[in-house]
Amino acid sequence: MVRHYLDFERPLMELEREHEELQRFASREDPKALARIKRLEKRIAKVREEICSQLTPWQRTQLSRHIDRPHTLDYIHLIFEDFIELHGDRGFMDDPAIVGGLARLDGDAVVVLGHQKGRDMKDMGHRNFGMSHPEGYRKALRIMELGVRFNKPILTMIDTPGAYPGVGAEERGQAEAIARNLREMAGFPVPIVVVVIGEGGSGGALAIGVGDRILMMENAIYSVISPEGCAAILWRDGTKGPLAAEALKLTATDLLELKVINEVIPEPIGGAHRDYQMAAAKVKEALVRHLGELKDIPEEQLLSDRYQRFRGMGAFLEG
Repeated sequence: MVRHYLDFERPLMELEREHEELQRFASREDPKALARIKRLEKRIAKVREEICSQLTPWQRTQLSRHIDRPHTLDYIHLIFEDFIELHGDRGFMDDPAIVGGLARLDGDAVVVLGHQKGRDMKDMGHRNFGMSHPEGYRKALRIMELGVRFNKPILTMIDTPGAYPGVGAEERGQAEAIARNLREMAGFPVPIVVVVIGEGGSGGALAIGVGDRILMMENAIYSVISPEGCAAILWRDGTKGPLAAEALKLTATDLLELKVINEVIPEPIGGAHRDYQMAAAKVKEALVRHLGELKDIPEEQLLSDRYQRFRGMGAFLEG
Protein backbone atom coordinates (compact mmCIF):
# COMPACT_ATOMS: atom_id res chain seq x y z
CA MET A 1 0.00 0.00 0.00
CA VAL A 2 1.33 3.43 -0.99
CA ARG A 3 1.08 5.81 1.94
CA HIS A 4 0.56 9.50 1.27
CA TYR A 5 2.17 12.07 3.56
CA LEU A 6 1.30 15.70 4.22
CA ASP A 7 4.00 18.37 4.43
CA PHE A 8 4.03 18.48 8.22
CA GLU A 9 4.41 14.68 8.34
CA ARG A 10 7.79 14.64 6.55
CA PRO A 11 9.86 13.83 9.68
CA LEU A 12 7.56 10.85 10.20
CA MET A 13 7.80 9.84 6.54
CA GLU A 14 11.57 9.42 6.67
CA LEU A 15 11.43 7.30 9.81
CA GLU A 16 8.62 5.09 8.56
CA ARG A 17 10.29 4.46 5.23
CA GLU A 18 13.51 3.48 6.98
CA HIS A 19 11.49 1.16 9.22
CA GLU A 20 9.76 -0.44 6.21
CA GLU A 21 13.10 -1.03 4.46
CA LEU A 22 14.59 -2.66 7.54
CA GLN A 23 11.51 -4.84 7.95
CA ARG A 24 11.76 -5.92 4.33
CA PHE A 25 15.48 -6.52 3.92
CA ALA A 26 17.07 -7.00 7.36
CA SER A 27 17.72 -10.52 8.58
CA ARG A 28 15.41 -11.68 11.34
CA GLU A 29 18.38 -13.37 12.95
CA ASP A 30 20.53 -10.23 13.12
CA PRO A 31 20.30 -8.83 16.69
CA LYS A 32 21.63 -5.42 15.61
CA ALA A 33 18.93 -5.10 12.96
CA LEU A 34 16.20 -6.15 15.38
CA ALA A 35 17.44 -3.63 17.96
CA ARG A 36 17.47 -0.92 15.28
CA ILE A 37 13.88 -1.77 14.32
CA LYS A 38 12.75 -1.51 17.94
CA ARG A 39 14.47 1.84 18.38
CA LEU A 40 12.84 3.11 15.21
CA GLU A 41 9.40 1.98 16.37
CA LYS A 42 9.80 3.91 19.62
CA ARG A 43 11.06 6.96 17.73
CA ILE A 44 8.16 6.78 15.25
CA ALA A 45 5.61 6.60 18.08
CA LYS A 46 7.22 9.59 19.81
CA VAL A 47 7.42 11.75 16.66
CA ARG A 48 3.84 10.87 15.67
CA GLU A 49 2.57 11.87 19.11
CA GLU A 50 4.58 15.13 19.02
CA ILE A 51 3.17 16.07 15.61
CA CYS A 52 -0.41 15.21 16.51
CA SER A 53 -0.37 16.99 19.87
CA GLN A 54 0.13 20.42 18.31
CA LEU A 55 -1.84 20.41 15.07
CA THR A 56 -3.03 23.78 13.78
CA PRO A 57 -6.53 24.27 12.32
CA TRP A 58 -4.99 24.27 8.84
CA GLN A 59 -3.20 20.99 9.47
CA ARG A 60 -6.45 19.45 10.70
CA THR A 61 -8.07 20.74 7.52
CA GLN A 62 -5.41 18.90 5.52
CA LEU A 63 -6.00 15.73 7.54
CA SER A 64 -9.77 15.98 6.99
CA ARG A 65 -9.09 15.91 3.24
CA HIS A 66 -6.41 13.20 3.34
CA ILE A 67 -6.70 10.97 0.29
CA ASP A 68 -6.35 7.83 2.42
CA ARG A 69 -8.97 8.89 4.97
CA PRO A 70 -11.88 6.42 5.36
CA HIS A 71 -15.09 7.48 3.64
CA THR A 72 -18.75 6.69 4.24
CA LEU A 73 -18.71 3.29 2.52
CA ASP A 74 -15.64 2.26 4.51
CA TYR A 75 -17.45 3.02 7.77
CA ILE A 76 -20.64 1.37 6.57
CA HIS A 77 -18.87 -1.89 5.75
CA LEU A 78 -16.89 -1.85 9.03
CA ILE A 79 -19.73 -0.83 11.37
CA PHE A 80 -23.03 -2.09 9.96
CA GLU A 81 -24.45 -5.46 8.98
CA ASP A 82 -26.77 -6.41 6.09
CA PHE A 83 -26.31 -3.11 4.24
CA ILE A 84 -28.59 -2.74 1.22
CA GLU A 85 -27.70 0.26 -0.93
CA LEU A 86 -30.54 2.19 -2.54
CA HIS A 87 -30.13 4.19 -5.73
CA GLY A 88 -31.78 7.08 -7.52
CA ASP A 89 -34.00 10.01 -6.64
CA ARG A 90 -36.96 8.64 -8.69
CA GLY A 91 -36.90 11.86 -10.68
CA PHE A 92 -33.73 12.38 -12.70
CA MET A 93 -30.75 10.12 -11.91
CA ASP A 94 -28.66 8.36 -9.31
CA ASP A 95 -25.97 10.61 -7.81
CA PRO A 96 -22.95 8.54 -6.67
CA ALA A 97 -21.72 11.46 -4.51
CA ILE A 98 -24.23 10.33 -1.88
CA VAL A 99 -24.63 6.70 -0.86
CA GLY A 100 -27.12 5.18 1.54
CA GLY A 101 -29.63 2.54 2.31
CA LEU A 102 -30.90 0.12 4.91
CA ALA A 103 -28.66 -1.65 7.42
CA ARG A 104 -28.40 -3.08 10.91
CA LEU A 105 -26.37 -1.66 13.78
CA ASP A 106 -25.77 -4.28 16.45
CA GLY A 107 -28.82 -6.11 15.15
CA ASP A 108 -31.13 -3.08 15.13
CA ALA A 109 -32.52 -1.83 11.82
CA VAL A 110 -31.42 1.69 10.83
CA VAL A 111 -31.16 3.96 7.81
CA VAL A 112 -27.62 5.13 7.00
CA LEU A 113 -26.33 7.51 4.33
CA GLY A 114 -23.52 9.95 3.63
CA HIS A 115 -21.23 11.64 1.14
CA GLN A 116 -18.75 9.51 -0.79
CA LYS A 117 -15.65 11.22 -2.21
CA GLY A 118 -13.87 8.39 -4.00
CA ARG A 119 -10.39 6.95 -3.59
CA ASP A 120 -8.53 7.23 -6.92
CA MET A 121 -8.91 9.69 -9.80
CA LYS A 122 -11.41 7.51 -11.68
CA ASP A 123 -13.56 7.00 -8.59
CA MET A 124 -13.25 10.66 -7.58
CA GLY A 125 -14.53 11.68 -11.00
CA HIS A 126 -17.39 9.20 -10.73
CA ARG A 127 -18.29 10.49 -7.25
CA ASN A 128 -17.69 14.14 -8.24
CA PHE A 129 -15.31 14.47 -5.26
CA GLY A 130 -18.25 14.09 -2.88
CA MET A 131 -19.98 17.23 -4.23
CA SER A 132 -23.60 16.25 -4.68
CA HIS A 133 -26.02 17.39 -7.36
CA PRO A 134 -29.62 18.10 -6.29
CA GLU A 135 -30.47 14.51 -7.21
CA GLY A 136 -28.13 13.33 -4.47
CA TYR A 137 -29.96 15.31 -1.82
CA ARG A 138 -33.31 14.13 -3.17
CA LYS A 139 -32.04 10.56 -3.01
CA ALA A 140 -30.93 11.19 0.57
CA LEU A 141 -34.38 12.54 1.41
CA ARG A 142 -36.07 9.53 -0.18
CA ILE A 143 -33.91 7.18 1.90
CA MET A 144 -34.53 9.13 5.11
CA GLU A 145 -38.28 9.09 4.47
CA LEU A 146 -38.11 5.29 4.49
CA GLY A 147 -36.68 5.54 7.99
CA VAL A 148 -39.61 7.70 9.03
CA ARG A 149 -42.14 5.38 7.37
CA PHE A 150 -40.80 2.33 9.21
CA ASN A 151 -39.92 4.21 12.41
CA LYS A 152 -36.17 3.54 12.19
CA PRO A 153 -33.32 5.83 13.34
CA ILE A 154 -31.45 7.85 10.71
CA LEU A 155 -27.64 8.01 10.72
CA THR A 156 -25.81 10.37 8.37
CA MET A 157 -22.11 10.88 7.62
CA ILE A 158 -20.81 14.19 6.32
CA ASP A 159 -17.73 14.41 4.10
CA THR A 160 -17.95 17.00 1.33
CA PRO A 161 -16.32 20.27 0.24
CA GLY A 162 -19.85 21.50 -0.50
CA ALA A 163 -22.76 21.04 -2.88
CA TYR A 164 -21.83 21.00 -6.57
CA PRO A 165 -22.06 24.60 -7.90
CA GLY A 166 -22.37 23.80 -11.61
CA VAL A 167 -24.91 25.41 -13.92
CA GLY A 168 -26.83 22.15 -14.43
CA ALA A 169 -27.14 21.60 -10.70
CA GLU A 170 -28.47 25.12 -10.22
CA GLU A 171 -30.92 24.70 -13.11
CA ARG A 172 -32.30 21.54 -11.53
CA GLY A 173 -32.87 23.19 -8.15
CA GLN A 174 -29.78 22.76 -5.98
CA ALA A 175 -30.86 25.38 -3.45
CA GLU A 176 -34.41 24.01 -3.30
CA ALA A 177 -33.17 20.46 -2.74
CA ILE A 178 -30.95 21.55 0.17
CA ALA A 179 -33.67 23.74 1.68
CA ARG A 180 -36.24 20.93 1.47
CA ASN A 181 -33.88 18.56 3.29
CA LEU A 182 -33.35 21.11 6.07
CA ARG A 183 -37.10 21.55 6.51
CA GLU A 184 -37.96 17.87 6.38
CA MET A 185 -35.14 16.69 8.65
CA ALA A 186 -36.15 19.24 11.26
CA GLY A 187 -39.54 17.51 11.54
CA PHE A 188 -38.69 13.83 11.20
CA PRO A 189 -40.16 12.07 14.29
CA VAL A 190 -37.29 9.56 14.60
CA PRO A 191 -33.83 9.90 16.19
CA ILE A 192 -31.20 11.40 13.88
CA VAL A 193 -27.47 11.15 14.61
CA VAL A 194 -24.99 13.00 12.38
CA VAL A 195 -21.25 12.29 12.20
CA VAL A 196 -18.81 14.62 10.43
CA ILE A 197 -16.22 12.08 9.33
CA GLY A 198 -14.04 14.36 7.18
CA GLU A 199 -14.72 17.65 5.48
CA GLY A 200 -18.00 19.36 6.33
CA GLY A 201 -18.46 22.21 3.89
CA SER A 202 -21.30 24.72 3.56
CA GLY A 203 -24.91 23.84 2.73
CA GLY A 204 -23.76 20.69 1.02
CA ALA A 205 -22.89 19.33 4.47
CA LEU A 206 -25.86 20.82 6.31
CA ALA A 207 -28.31 19.25 3.83
CA ILE A 208 -27.87 15.95 5.67
CA GLY A 209 -26.71 17.51 8.94
CA VAL A 210 -29.88 18.36 10.88
CA GLY A 211 -29.94 15.94 13.79
CA ASP A 212 -30.55 15.37 17.47
CA ARG A 213 -26.87 14.66 18.04
CA ILE A 214 -24.00 15.97 15.94
CA LEU A 215 -20.66 14.24 16.38
CA MET A 216 -17.29 15.04 14.79
CA MET A 217 -14.17 13.03 14.24
CA GLU A 218 -11.16 14.56 15.95
CA ASN A 219 -9.53 15.71 12.70
CA ALA A 220 -12.71 16.63 10.82
CA ILE A 221 -13.75 20.18 10.00
CA TYR A 222 -17.19 21.80 9.75
CA SER A 223 -17.65 25.28 8.33
CA VAL A 224 -19.90 27.54 6.31
CA ILE A 225 -17.09 27.96 3.75
CA SER A 226 -13.71 26.43 2.98
CA PRO A 227 -10.64 28.25 4.34
CA GLU A 228 -9.48 28.98 0.79
CA GLY A 229 -12.89 30.39 -0.18
CA CYS A 230 -12.99 32.53 2.93
CA ALA A 231 -9.48 33.85 2.22
CA ALA A 232 -10.40 34.66 -1.37
CA ILE A 233 -13.37 36.73 -0.17
CA LEU A 234 -11.79 38.48 2.81
CA TRP A 235 -8.24 39.02 1.57
CA ARG A 236 -8.65 38.36 -2.16
CA ASP A 237 -5.93 35.76 -1.75
CA GLY A 238 -6.79 32.07 -1.61
CA THR A 239 -3.30 31.20 -0.40
CA LYS A 240 -4.18 32.67 3.00
CA GLY A 241 -6.22 29.57 3.77
CA PRO A 242 -4.19 28.79 6.93
CA LEU A 243 -5.05 32.24 8.33
CA ALA A 244 -8.73 31.78 7.48
CA ALA A 245 -8.76 28.33 9.09
CA GLU A 246 -7.72 29.95 12.38
CA ALA A 247 -10.50 32.55 12.15
CA LEU A 248 -13.30 30.20 11.09
CA LYS A 249 -13.23 28.06 14.27
CA LEU A 250 -13.83 24.98 12.14
CA THR A 251 -12.15 22.27 14.24
CA ALA A 252 -14.02 19.77 16.38
CA THR A 253 -12.62 21.28 19.58
CA ASP A 254 -13.76 24.78 18.59
CA LEU A 255 -17.24 23.62 17.62
CA LEU A 256 -17.69 21.61 20.80
CA GLU A 257 -16.86 24.74 22.79
CA LEU A 258 -19.33 26.75 20.69
CA LYS A 259 -22.00 24.05 21.28
CA VAL A 260 -22.48 23.39 17.58
CA ILE A 261 -21.64 19.71 18.10
CA ASN A 262 -22.23 17.29 20.97
CA GLU A 263 -19.07 15.21 21.03
CA VAL A 264 -15.60 14.79 19.53
CA ILE A 265 -14.82 11.22 18.48
CA PRO A 266 -11.11 10.47 19.03
CA GLU A 267 -9.05 9.14 16.14
CA PRO A 268 -6.03 6.84 16.05
CA ILE A 269 -2.78 8.76 16.57
CA GLY A 270 -1.88 10.27 13.20
CA GLY A 271 -5.44 10.31 11.88
CA ALA A 272 -8.27 7.95 10.95
CA HIS A 273 -6.40 6.88 7.80
CA ARG A 274 -3.77 5.21 9.99
CA ASP A 275 -6.15 2.57 11.35
CA TYR A 276 -9.56 2.08 9.73
CA GLN A 277 -10.60 -0.60 12.21
CA MET A 278 -9.91 1.53 15.27
CA ALA A 279 -11.53 4.62 13.74
CA ALA A 280 -14.66 2.62 12.86
CA ALA A 281 -14.80 1.10 16.34
CA LYS A 282 -14.78 4.59 17.89
CA VAL A 283 -17.55 5.77 15.56
CA LYS A 284 -19.63 2.68 16.25
CA GLU A 285 -19.33 3.08 20.01
CA ALA A 286 -20.50 6.69 19.79
CA LEU A 287 -23.41 5.85 17.46
CA VAL A 288 -24.67 3.01 19.64
CA ARG A 289 -24.39 5.11 22.81
CA HIS A 290 -26.20 8.16 21.42
CA LEU A 291 -28.94 6.09 19.78
CA GLY A 292 -29.47 4.34 23.09
CA GLU A 293 -29.96 7.71 24.77
CA LEU A 294 -32.35 8.96 22.08
CA LYS A 295 -34.59 5.94 21.52
CA ASP A 296 -36.66 6.39 24.69
CA ILE A 297 -37.28 10.13 24.28
CA PRO A 298 -40.94 10.84 23.39
CA GLU A 299 -41.52 12.15 19.87
CA GLU A 300 -42.79 15.56 20.99
CA GLN A 301 -39.76 16.08 23.24
CA LEU A 302 -37.38 14.87 20.53
CA LEU A 303 -38.68 17.41 18.03
CA SER A 304 -38.74 20.22 20.60
CA ASP A 305 -35.15 19.55 21.65
CA ARG A 306 -34.01 19.43 18.02
CA TYR A 307 -35.71 22.75 17.29
CA GLN A 308 -34.26 24.46 20.34
CA ARG A 309 -30.81 23.11 19.56
CA PHE A 310 -30.63 24.74 16.13
CA ARG A 311 -32.39 27.92 17.27
CA GLY A 312 -29.71 28.34 19.92
CA MET A 313 -26.78 28.20 17.50
CA GLY A 314 -25.10 31.51 16.83
CA ALA A 315 -26.58 33.27 19.87
CA PHE A 316 -24.25 35.80 21.44
CA LEU A 317 -24.23 38.42 24.18
CA GLU A 318 -23.10 42.02 23.85
CA GLY A 319 -21.20 43.55 26.74
